[in-house]
Amino acid sequence: MQFLYHPKAGEAKVFLQDEYYRYIFKVRRHKKGETIALRNLKDGYLYSYLIEDVSKREAILTLVHKEYLEIKPKRYFHLLWCVIDPKTIEKTLPMLNELGVGKISFVYCERSQKNFRLKLDKLHKILINSNQQCGRSVLMDIEILNSLEEVLSRYEDIVLIDFSDEYVECADNIQKAFIGPEGGFSEDERKRFSTIKGLGTKMILRSESAAVAMASKVLV
Repeated sequence: MQFLYHPKAGEAKVFLQDEYYRYIFKVRRHKKGETIALRNLKDGYLYSYLIEDVSKREAILTLVHKEYLEIKPKRYFHLLWCVIDPKTIEKTLPMLNELGVGKISFVYCERSQKNFRLKLDKLHKILINSNQQCGRSVLMDIEILNSLEEVLSRYEDIVLIDFSDEYVECADNIQKAFIGPEGGFSEDERKRFSTIKGLGTKMILRSESAAVAMASKVLV
């Protein structure tokens, strides 16, 4: 763990209770008198807190030092990703977060299974846990868009990732890329985009594999 997320990090006193308390004292085994790092994932500061007092259900932390230390991706990349099984998205999300994806728009396309429902609060919790492990100091933005029309009304210059003789190169300055669901994009959807590129393989990638491969090409 690089730091502990707490929404009140930055205040002179922070009280650890419930899941915060259990993680620090039951999982990490910290003790009174030790110093731990906290972030609020908003202002870029890393806060150092002294564990001042510990009871059976609560701990009191005192701020002793703060340092402006942003750890964020070197460039911005927005991934648009057609909705697939939420369990698969939940497993893949930490990898995309560690790679440095700036934003993910989850989109319901023609071949997305409409019964799949994403829980944004659960995805946010996964991202917070990922940030704590990899050290990223800002949260990834996530949203849900209900149709391709909604995508096209909000965003421009999107590169559709599909089978194509023109491949994505690491040097390409791609800021927004669109990954299809299992089964790929429909022909009608493909016709809506002027730029379609492939990932340089003849093998058929799973949707989550394509998302990770695309993020790696752009960000690593």
